[in-house]
Amino acid sequence: MLKRSITIVIIAGLGFLLLSLVTEPTFKEKIKWAAHIAGVDFTDEEIDLMEEGIEENLSNYKKNRKISIDNGVSPVLEFDPFPADHIFIEGDNVVDVNVDVNLSFPSDSSQLAYYNIRQLASLIQTRKISSEELTHFFLARLKKYDPGLHCVISYMEDRAFNQARKMDQELSQGTYRGLLHGIPCGIKDLLSTVDYKTTWGATPYKDQHIGYDAAVVSQLEDAGAVIIAKLTLGALAWGDVWYGEKTRNPWDTTRGSSGSSAGSASAVSAGLVPFAIGTETLGSIVSPSTVCGTTGLRPTYGRVSRYGAMALCWSMDKIGPITRDAIDAAIVLDAINQPDENDAHQMPSAFTFDENKDKKNLKIGYITSMEDGKYDFKANDSLTIKTFRDLGYDLETVEFPDFPDIGIILTVEAATAFDTLTTSGLDDSLKRQIANAWPNVFRQGRLVPAVEYLKANRIRRQLIENMNDLMSQYDAIIHPSWNSSGLAITNYTGHPSVVMPNGFIEGRPTSFSISGKLHGEEAILLLADEFQKATDHHLKHPEWTTQ
Repeated sequence: MLKRSITIVIIAGLGFLLLSLVTEPTFKEKIKWAAHIAGVDFTDEEIDLMEEGIEENLSNYKKNRKISIDNGVSPVLEFDPFPADHIFIEGDNVVDVNVDVNLSFPSDSSQLAYYNIRQLASLIQTRKISSEELTHFFLARLKKYDPGLHCVISYMEDRAFNQARKMDQELSQGTYRGLLHGIPCGIKDLLSTVDYKTTWGATPYKDQHIGYDAAVVSQLEDAGAVIIAKLTLGALAWGDVWYGEKTRNPWDTTRGSSGSSAGSASAVSAGLVPFAIGTETLGSIVSPSTVCGTTGLRPTYGRVSRYGAMALCWSMDKIGPITRDAIDAAIVLDAINQPDENDAHQMPSAFTFDENKDKKNLKIGYITSMEDGKYDFKANDSLTIKTFRDLGYDLETVEFPDFPDIGIILTVEAATAFDTLTTSGLDDSLKRQIANAWPNVFRQGRLVPAVEYLKANRIRRQLIENMNDLMSQYDAIIHPSWNSSGLAITNYTGHPSVVMPNGFIEGRPTSFSISGKLHGEEAILLLADEFQKATDHHLKHPEWTTQ
């Protein structure tokens, strides 16, 4: 009798379960659930009034999804972080750096791997080496070390040698374009090139060809640079895992190089290119530069054209150089800081930089935790503050403004940029399928109410005003690269930042950052240069890559 009762209960339970599975919830119930997910509740009477309008919206959504929109098409809404009285400098860039024109060719040519741009430029300008020879040298290094680092997606040999020969011919005829004349470099493979594929590091796009050059690509070549390779990025600009492998850290190849400018930082760190172009939305230059021991510059939002670059978050994406030192970063910024009518979001301003400028009158703040905090890099950060004091700087303690989590701005814009992946199911083909990866974040982004996205941007406006008030008192603020709100805050507000190595922990590099006023790159690069002239952290390299 007991067994029969149990059987009846089980059958009844299964029946109820099956009934619940096959019973379609009413549209009204779906609205209630959607409202609950959005964090609001409506009465039945309110839902009755809403139902017809919501059905009409759904119909329009489906129609709009059938319209093909290229990734490069941005929303009509534009992000502007500049206060009303901000001064945009018109005219040409003026960059003055020191170059030793008497530099001798090294007795061991392998030492060229870690020469900075000024040193290589001296050798090219004085005809001690040709651009074609230098291009051969760095391509050979890429091919030698890439099997262990997985930092290259495409070699651009034909284009590179054509450019190198052109630069050599021009030089022989007396034409010199500047310090990047004939210098090899790499670019992150989210910048389009007319003659090579642009994969964005992601499986759905691994054979993608875009029929034009990105603005930054054209500007580099106009300055004389020789682009030899398209370097890896974490799929769709997150992390260091792309469709081929994980890009490795030259200081410890059991670890990744962080991301998303994974290949750019790895290649510069290993001496495979003198410099590379990276991009940052929320840490993608700072993070790989930190773990790979490179110097990275994230320019002011809107300074560098994003035409031809993969769009992830229109109001946060920035393009900048990853280099050996701060002076090299200034040289590269000079080349890519050009007005471009193809970028509707660009807000250009001429870049001025004088390496010999008096720096002692700069007003500098630093985040208190660098001396009294508890985090992994604290010892090295504390020594960094001491170095600046020893150099004669009077530093003041400051704190960044408080602000809530407004990460849905990035989530929603990224979900919009790649909505076709979500709605088509192609997001399943991306290599990383975990909670903390794009496929899941794109899906979450679709459920963020538009009201909450706009509210987050209103909070962002207040944050920008608070940050501009703070920066009106200082030329630069020194802060931890990771262990403060500085990285997030300056990415949301568009302020520039330079990151550089300041020591090691267990054989791996650590870093700190300097952030400045909007269009205040000169001050932060001058301070970075002061630190690098007083220390040698940026001159150290992974031993196995020096062979």
